[in-house]
Amino acid sequence: MTVTGKNIFVEMDADGVFVVTLDVPQGPLNPLSDEFVHELDAALDLVASRDDVRGVLVTSGKSAAFAAGWNLKTLLVQLESTPDAASLYAATGGLSRVLRKLETCGRPVAAAINGLALGGGLELALACHHRVLADHDTAKVGLPEVKVGLLPGGGGTQRLPRLIGVEAAAKMMVDGEPVVPIEALRLGIVHELAPVGEVVARARAWLLSTPTATQPWDRKDVRPVGGAQIPLRGDLTQFFMGAVPEATRRTLRNYPAPVAILSCVYEGLQLPLDRGLDIEHQQFALLASKPEAQNLIRTMFINKGKADKLGRRPAGIDRKPVTKVAVLGAGMMGAGLAHVLARAGCYVTVLDRTLELAQRALGHAERQLQKSQAAGKLDAETAAEILARVKPTADYADMAGSEFVIEAVFENRAVKAEAIARSESVIDRDAVFATNTSTLPITGLADASSRPHRFIGMHFFSPVERMPLVEIIRSRTTDETTLAWTMDLARRLGKTPIVVNDSRGFFTSRVFGTYCYEGQMLLKEGVHPALIENAGRFAGMPVGPLAVMDEVSLELQYDVVRQSREDLGAHFVYPVSWDVLRRFVEDLKRTGRKAGAGFYDYPESGRKHLWPGLATEYPVAKEQPSLEEVKQRLLSIQSLETARCLQEGVLTNPVDGDLGSVFGWGYPSYTGGALSYIDMVGVGRFVETCKRFATVTGPRYEPCELLLDMAKKGARFRDAR
Repeated sequence: MTVTGKNIFVEMDADGVFVVTLDVPQGPLNPLSDEFVHELDAALDLVASRDDVRGVLVTSGKSAAFAAGWNLKTLLVQLESTPDAASLYAATGGLSRVLRKLETCGRPVAAAINGLALGGGLELALACHHRVLADHDTAKVGLPEVKVGLLPGGGGTQRLPRLIGVEAAAKMMVDGEPVVPIEALRLGIVHELAPVGEVVARARAWLLSTPTATQPWDRKDVRPVGGAQIPLRGDLTQFFMGAVPEATRRTLRNYPAPVAILSCVYEGLQLPLDRGLDIEHQQFALLASKPEAQNLIRTMFINKGKADKLGRRPAGIDRKPVTKVAVLGAGMMGAGLAHVLARAGCYVTVLDRTLELAQRALGHAERQLQKSQAAGKLDAETAAEILARVKPTADYADMAGSEFVIEAVFENRAVKAEAIARSESVIDRDAVFATNTSTLPITGLADASSRPHRFIGMHFFSPVERMPLVEIIRSRTTDETTLAWTMDLARRLGKTPIVVNDSRGFFTSRVFGTYCYEGQMLLKEGVHPALIENAGRFAGMPVGPLAVMDEVSLELQYDVVRQSREDLGAHFVYPVSWDVLRRFVEDLKRTGRKAGAGFYDYPESGRKHLWPGLATEYPVAKEQPSLEEVKQRLLSIQSLETARCLQEGVLTNPVDGDLGSVFGWGYPSYTGGALSYIDMVGVGRFVETCKRFATVTGPRYEPCELLLDMAKKGARFRDAR
């Protein structure tokens, strides 16, 4: 007997083993869907209809994956079209019901897990009585739903803690990180490990030797401990008294999923499994109806996935394999670039004014590789091969034959012009020249190039090894081929690319600057510095606006303003907080963390702290705004400037605004990004908030025409994607 579905293939072998093979047509991961669940349900009906089934074996037709979680694209469509939690509760829950049917089907069930088992895939495996996992580097198991603002909805919050204990299960679900095979075995998630080629045979052998099987939570001989339905390690109440506040501290209440997961575990484990599963279903529907989950799914996974697949790469242009790259400048950025390029397989020539300066890049790469070796991520032979691909030099002639150049020299137009001219005299005629400037317009820098069509901006973020974004800036003369090849290199380095048009400060630097300037304006208005900094963090930003200015360097920002003034002449407009910036750099000589003094003090022993002198320079007003008011100002000014960038054509797509803000400077991901935040608030309400702020603080908050028009039409940014 064999039955073929679109996603599942079933057959009965001669020994009475009912084999269920998961094989979703598209892609390598077996994502779950309503159709998948319906087919699994039908397969279980077949099992129930036959008396000759000795056991059920669940396996995969994919080479390196058992099953993944729910298909996020179809899930997002469902979430956006279902109005509330009650409706979602009624429309979901099929997976949980079918998995309960699987584990109570009256036959032993074994899972042959040949590779990845994540989300619903692991929940499917947990509903099997016996689990055999491939002992291979690519095999991992986990419940990562928290990363999309959700909780496991197929019984994971109930089965995993009953299986491995509350603390271990809660950590896995709240962190969302998968575990490798040996750890899965140690924790008790799986029963045995086997070579990839033997997992099916091992699972089948268990079935043939096991006439009946019951899950631990369905056995009558399990006695409740401390009011819980199963034995728990430690005291349940004591664990949650610490876990919930810790989750709240980490999320600052911006991400509701971790606390919801803990709530499911706490409530569900004090009840029979079926009631616990219903609690999980209720919490899942409640979370899924919240904008945070939809924002995270849309930006962090769907839109990021499209960008990573180079969805906006110009069509019809062949890829150009780049093997030799030159990096100009061996400072922090140049050294980091040399390291990541070499790790990506490129031969890298790093040039600086002297050989000694250039060798800093080699030292940086060596230190990073040593860290990777110490962490067990790299062997000595591979590290040596990577390091051998980095060549420091002070001679431009050594750049001969380079197919790509990334310039990371001092932010000065004259210095960059000299580097461009000298490089172009020796590199390949068709080579791309990319400048890593963060503020200077690309078109103006391209004036120094003899081939402006091959000139482009490639703005990386520091530290380049960790920051995932690269902002690619087209000048007025950059051609499509140059853009395509630059996007190819970005992906080779594992970066997510966004593409913007040329402008002073481009997109990321321009908008990020508003966060810093607004923090300084709040200080000038007499808002308590601690309130400013805490509001930034409670809003979801990585650090407060005053702290980040110290990190970036007030002097650097001061120099950027002076360069802009020189470039624009009579058209130049000072940033709103220029008085504060000038005061700190020129008069107080407090230029940031590197100087040991800025908005903060940096004692040699002890933690940094806000400079007490701020109270003298900018006395605290008697009446202080609320925390919520300051949070709104800090987020709104960034979103407003992002909307202006879209209106002016600096951004050509709302998706790039969201990706750039989240992955470029850390705009809070629960909002979905700077433009999704406006959708989250509601465009009309956002416009009214900006008008109110403009009345109180000045014209910088006046909403742009794009927003006014959208508010009239009831439009949203996500509708234009």
